Amino acid sequence: MKSTRATQEPAWVRYTLLGLGLGFLFFFLGLPLVAVFVEAFAQGWPAYAEALKEPETASAIWLTVVIALAVLPFNIVFGVAAAWAIAKFDFRGKSLLITLIDLPFAVSPVVAGLIFILLFGSQGWFGGWLSANEIKIIFAVPGMILATLFITFPFIARELIPLMQAQGKDEEEAAVSLGATGWQMFRRVTLPNIKWGLLYGVILSNARAMGEFGAVSVVSGHIRGETNTLPLHVEILYNEYNAVGAFAAASILALLALVTLVAKTIVEWRMRKETEMLTADLPAEKTS
Repeated sequence: MKSTRATQEPAWVRYTLLGLGLGFLFFFLGLPLVAVFVEAFAQGWPAYAEALKEPETASAIWLTVVIALAVLPFNIVFGVAAAWAIAKFDFRGKSLLITLIDLPFAVSPVVAGLIFILLFGSQGWFGGWLSANEIKIIFAVPGMILATLFITFPFIARELIPLMQAQGKDEEEAAVSLGATGWQMFRRVTLPNIKWGLLYGVILSNARAMGEFGAVSVVSGHIRGETNTLPLHVEILYNEYNAVGAFAAASILALLALVTLVAKTIVEWRMRKETEMLTADLPAEKTS
């Protein structure tokens, strides 16, 4: 009884903490989100729809989707490969690899964009060769893809590394001992075990890719209708005092955020359910 009471706070403490948490969420998440949609529809649905039909807005939406889809396969391949190498093998330089994976979290996106300018800009290290071969990276879509890739590549790896370390490598070793090839082992053993963690990382990576501003802003050149993603287009419209257009474009990003939040919640629920099922099956397996 004493230990139970020691872990219970008075009712007023619980309600105070709950009120503070809900108040913080309302003022810093709910209220701004509502304000975006209120401003977007301030002049009615026709003005909102007309703002989204603008060629530059449509181009920004399309470019945002294209960049997110372009970086996703690279993030999946790198994330799975890096997590597999770190979780399943011991090798020299393992700690360095983990540190490099975390590098985009420590470097400002603007600095990352400047790095690509230094490498591929007209006065950069490879700028002369790129110009001679008429290859344009900076102030073009390839540079925006590279910048987005740099910012987003840790997400999938960071979700899979602790998951694969917790699972261990006993099942893979058993599959190999039974004659499975590397591809069969990955497809039938590893992939089913990491599918929800992989999907969770994909959701986070895709959300960051669509909302990235700093690094993309540096390398894009802000060419309207060509190299403006949706976040960049929102800034331009707002600076031009086009409030309806800016908030209409921002509402698309807000909807993407809400969809991401719902998908993230569903995946977390599925992961938790599978973990509970595996935990519940362990005693039965041991007794048998």
